[in-house]
Amino acid sequence: MSEQLTKITDHQCQNAPAQYNDLKALFLNCTLNRTPVLSHTRGVIDIAKTIFEANGVQTKVIRPVDYEIPAGLGLDMSQTDEWDRDDWPQIQAEVDATDILVLCTSVWLGEKSSVCNRVLERMYGYTHLLNAKGQYRDYGKVGATLITGNEDGVKHCAMNILFSLSHIGYTIPPQVDAGWLGEVGPGPSYLDPGSGGPENDFTNRNTTFLAWNCLHMARLLKDSGGIPAHGNLPDAWDAGCKTDFKNPEHKR
Repeated sequence: MSEQLTKITDHQCQNAPAQYNDLKALFLNCTLNRTPVLSHTRGVIDIAKTIFEANGVQTKVIRPVDYEIPAGLGLDMSQTDEWDRDDWPQIQAEVDATDILVLCTSVWLGEKSSVCNRVLERMYGYTHLLNAKGQYRDYGKVGATLITGNEDGVKHCAMNILFSLSHIGYTIPPQVDAGWLGEVGPGPSYLDPGSGGPENDFTNRNTTFLAWNCLHMARLLKDSGGIPAHGNLPDAWDAGCKTDFKNPEHKR
C-alpha cells in the first residue's frame, strides 16, 4: 500500500463525517429461540451494534419471540374477541421511537422465520396511520436486515424483508443486507466453536458497510427533517390534490 493511500485510509478510519449520538437503532432479533437460549443471529447483530455504539448511537435488541404477539392486523389484538393478550403495542412503541430499524432473522426452508413474518404483519397493521406531516407513519426511518443460517436463502430473505420495509415507508440505503451461512446442511452455526463465522471477512465487511450506510442515511434524513411532504400525502390526494398527476385521455 502506498504512503498516500495509507494516509487516506487512516484518515477515513479515524474521522467520521458527522455526529450520530442523537440517533437510536433498534434490532428486532426474530430468532426462534427465547431468552436466554443462545441466538446465533445475535452474534452478527453485535457487529453492527458495536459500530453504532462506538459512534454514540443508542441501541436496543428485542427478541419478539419472548412476547405474546397474536396474528392479526389490529393495533391491539387484545381489544378483539380473538385474543386476551397482545404485547405487540409495546414493541411498536419501540419501533416508533427509533431512527434505524434492523430486522434480523434466521433462515428456515429458504425463508425468513415465522417470527419475522409475524413482525412484518403486525407492522403492516399500523400503516394506515399517518405521521405529523400527514405522510404514512414510517417515512423518514431507515431499514436494514441481518440474516444467519445453515442453508441458502440470505438474498431471498433480504429481498422480501427490504421490500416489505420500503413498502410501508422505510428508506433503504445501499447495501444494507448482510448475513452469514455455514456449510449447507447440519453443521456448526455462527457462534459454534470452529464455525469460522466471527472470522468471516465477507460477513464482517458487509455488516460494517450496513452499519455505516444506515448511519449516513439516518443522519441525512434527520438533518433534512425526513422525506419532504410533497406529492406523498394520502389526505391531500383524497381531497383532489393530485400533484402533477395527469390522467391520460381515454381513447374512444
